[in-house]
Amino acid sequence: MAQDPSLPDPALVVLVGASGAGKSTWAQARFRSAEIVSSDDLRGVVGSGRHDLDASGDAFALLDLIVAGRVRRGLTTVVDTLGLDVVRRREWLDLARAHGLPAVAVGFETPPALCRSRNAARDRPVPARVLTEQLRAFRGLALDAEGWDRVATVTTDEPAAAPVPQGPQTRSPRPRSGLDVVLQVSRFPWGEDPAAWLTGVARAADEAGFAGLALMDHLIQVPQVGTAWEPIPEPWVTLGLLAGLDTGLRLGTLVSPVTFRPPGITAKTVATLDVISGGRAFCGVGAGWWEREHLAFGLPFPPPAERLDLLETAIETMRALWATGTRPYDGQRVVLPETTCYPRPVHDVPVLVGGAGERRTLRIAARLADGCNVPVDVVEEKAAVLRRHCEEAGRDPAEVAVTVLDLPVVGRDRDDVWERVERLRGRTAAATYARRHHAGTPPQHRDRYRVLEERGVHTVFAALPDLGRPEDLLDVAAMLP
Repeated sequence: MAQDPSLPDPALVVLVGASGAGKSTWAQARFRSAEIVSSDDLRGVVGSGRHDLDASGDAFALLDLIVAGRVRRGLTTVVDTLGLDVVRRREWLDLARAHGLPAVAVGFETPPALCRSRNAARDRPVPARVLTEQLRAFRGLALDAEGWDRVATVTTDEPAAAPVPQGPQTRSPRPRSGLDVVLQVSRFPWGEDPAAWLTGVARAADEAGFAGLALMDHLIQVPQVGTAWEPIPEPWVTLGLLAGLDTGLRLGTLVSPVTFRPPGITAKTVATLDVISGGRAFCGVGAGWWEREHLAFGLPFPPPAERLDLLETAIETMRALWATGTRPYDGQRVVLPETTCYPRPVHDVPVLVGGAGERRTLRIAARLADGCNVPVDVVEEKAAVLRRHCEEAGRDPAEVAVTVLDLPVVGRDRDDVWERVERLRGRTAAATYARRHHAGTPPQHRDRYRVLEERGVHTVFAALPDLGRPEDLLDVAAMLP
């Protein structure tokens, strides 16, 4: 959730500078108030006011307690004091090291004249002699030699400009770059009117600028998303409803387990969706992983090797039935007496394999699929394996798109981001949940998606953990590149 591309996040950030250098203003423009631990503010808590120097001992004891508690939990913590005491800086650096948190020192090289003018304008200015000593102490520092993971310097005469506040985002479609972002809908809080909610989400996704809409294919809601008694509709029926809307969204599943349906039936279903949507269908398929839903619906759940065999068979069968003509088909795994499947798809339906198993799943994708969906946090590693399998199969790696599933927490500003993290995290530590979901504002996600594009990712399937109303999609439109 990095608020500044030059700073790691989460991190322990120690501000270093004389009184009037602009430390508090700089921090308040970049961090949530809960992330800033200010010695002045704590004097106001344990003393008569922010400038009650008699309360300094208690204030710093409380500051150390708060900083230690936040760092232990892996939370971004900004220490807003003078930061000129080398012993205290070393203690904070050691604390961050002990808990595996990046440690950053931010030095404020504000001109002495500006520090003095700001100090003079305060209700309780620091004595001139004390400020002079602070400025001299700052000039003598060598932060680069202290072992910080990063040392940043604020050198402008005034504090760096605050980020533009993130209010409601633009509600008009944004032009897309080479990277497509497809909305994956995994939760269905549709209330009393399921059809209205579904069509509202699709229309809002189209208006916001998403390239498509994907549905999970499960018989019971998966525990990673919700409870078993929450609704999860049959995806191809639902996509048929959405195909009738006047949108440009591509429509498909991410992904359909091949254990659920005979591949010929899937071929027929996808071809029909492609026709009624005017050539906007795609088909995500996988080997299946959740035994519970199979048993609950009376379906066999074969061992992994058999399920992967079924995956190869399914792709080959669909390709055969979508091809032109009605001739017999005799392939590697499939023999069909005829390939009479009408209506045919109106375009070459992309087949996307979901899974990251390096020995077989990625090999199947390299040989048979148009794309492979892998976890976002290991995309470079898996993409390299996929390229190797393509080369071994004599196929151009560029023919197999790399896609990722992303579960971003998106907030209007930093405060809103953390409110969402707190609401969603359950028993997971806040910092852990925020890291797993790349929690941030729309511009931060847009920058992250641009990095993914530079790494060769073709499509991001974005599943918003707290999607509730169609209008929520319009508020996150700015995250689309």
